[in-house]
Amino acid sequence: MPNRSLNSWMQTLIAYVRSGQPDLTNRQMALMLLVYLTPGPHTVRGLANVLGVSKPVITRALNTLGSLGYLRRVRDEADRRNVFVAQTSTGQEFLESFERNIEQEGQSRSAAKDRGILLQH
Repeated sequence: MPNRSLNSWMQTLIAYVRSGQPDLTNRQMALMLLVYLTPGPHTVRGLANVLGVSKPVITRALNTLGSLGYLRRVRDEADRRNVFVAQTSTGQEFLESFERNIEQEGQSRSAAKDRGILLQH
C-alpha cells in the first residue's frame, strides 16, 4: 500500500499537470525552491554545490527557467565578474500557484477522509 505522503504528492503532481503550467524537471523545481525559499545571494557555483551537480547543469536549468521568466541573472555591481540568480514576479506567481495545488490536495484529502471515502490504491 502506497505511503500517504506519496499518494498526496501524486495527487499534487496530477493537479500540476492539469494546470497547464510548464513541466519542470526535478532539478529545475529544486533550483526554484532553493532560490525562493533560502536566503541569497545565490550564485551558480553555490547552487551547484547545494544540489551536488556541476555548474553546467545549473546553467542549463537557468536557461530554461530564465526563458520562462521564473528566474533571472543579475550582474554584481561591486564585482562585474560575479553573476547572481534572482527571483522574478513570474516565478513567485508560479510557486504560489504550485503551493495552492498542494494546499488544495491536502484539503481534498481531509474532506474525503471526513466523509470516509479516502481512496486506497
